[in-house]
Amino acid sequence: MKTGRGLNKKKLLAVFLSVLILALIFLMLSSGHHWSLKRAAFSPELKPEEKEPDPTPVKVEEIVIPPGKTITALLNPYGFSASRVIQLREAIKQTYDLARIPAGNKLRLLKQAEDWIGLQLDLDPERYLEIDLRPEKPEATIKSHPTETRLVLVEGVIQDSLIQAVNEAGEGDLLALMLAEIFGWNIDFYLDLRKGDVFRLLVEKKYLNGQFVTYGPILAAWFINQNQSHEAYRFQFPDSGRADYFDQNGNSLRKEFLKSPLRYARITSRFSSRRLHPIRKIYRPHYGIDYAAPVGTPVQATASGVVTFAGWNGAAGRMVRIRHKNAYETMYLHLQKLAPAIKVGTRVESGQVIGYVGSSGESTGPHLDYRLLYHGKYVNPLSWKFQPAEPLPEQHRPAFFQHVQVLKNLLTYPLSFYYPH
Repeated sequence: MKTGRGLNKKKLLAVFLSVLILALIFLMLSSGHHWSLKRAAFSPELKPEEKEPDPTPVKVEEIVIPPGKTITALLNPYGFSASRVIQLREAIKQTYDLARIPAGNKLRLLKQAEDWIGLQLDLDPERYLEIDLRPEKPEATIKSHPTETRLVLVEGVIQDSLIQAVNEAGEGDLLALMLAEIFGWNIDFYLDLRKGDVFRLLVEKKYLNGQFVTYGPILAAWFINQNQSHEAYRFQFPDSGRADYFDQNGNSLRKEFLKSPLRYARITSRFSSRRLHPIRKIYRPHYGIDYAAPVGTPVQATASGVVTFAGWNGAAGRMVRIRHKNAYETMYLHLQKLAPAIKVGTRVESGQVIGYVGSSGESTGPHLDYRLLYHGKYVNPLSWKFQPAEPLPEQHRPAFFQHVQVLKNLLTYPLSFYYPH
């Protein structure tokens, strides 16, 4: 009897548990809960012959673009007919014009099995053009290389030239030009530079696969020239994204005019009311500054304005004349050639290249004759006092002063900084 009662109790317990489990399932279903089962758990295992084959590897053919080569000439040896290249150019011209392929850069052809599936064209150290050839109409996008950005401190002492000092600090010529551009309104880097002048700057350097590719902006710089301290702090306006350089008090480093139309040149003749003309051998006024420089040296507009003359002007040779605000005009004489798109009516910006040093007209050698007029009268560009640009707007000053303090600390107490782009 005990055994029977024990079995009955076990049966009752089993029935009770079964009813309880069913009740719980019913409650979960009725309240909206459900169990999701992973799809992979029910996928039958493929037999060896049913497994998907490995994708065919992509092969890359790399070309360094030689000078003077067209995209048609580059692609023809790889089976691209002239008509196919034309179709390709037309399909992607809204993204990039393949008529402009930069010499020295790399072009990569991507091949899978027997088909060319894509092209990659390096545009600059940071960007490349990628063309997908698989769709009926090729598709193109401009992509960025995965670069890293490092914040670096650079400092040096002037012994001869700014470029030499920057080179001795382990950096390239471009960084010297960037620094000269920042202080170009206040320092003439040929006339004003002295042995023993010192500089210190913070600059972003960009790396690709651990190799340096280019400079980012200079964030802050100090330059002591003839015992006078100059400071520059880069500030990006939060509303427009535009960036400019200011001193620690928020005053713009820009003035109405740059101090020189050439970044590096040697003055051979100054402004004078009586100078012996080197060709005519007579005394007469020389209302400009002559800068000796190699043929082809870029000439920059010293201020923003509108071109009022561009072409040949007798003894002046090839010349550009620009009208600026506040009744100023500048003239650039004896040019080898004009920069592209420079013609009457063209709007130019301060620092924009407008032509190249030559020896056209009455000239004894390559140089630039630079002239400045104020209210129609010639004035000496080297001694004229120009007005500074407007200071930083009041609404941006709190953010600017906080930014300056951070940059000052980095310049004063240099550390090794690294952060991903």
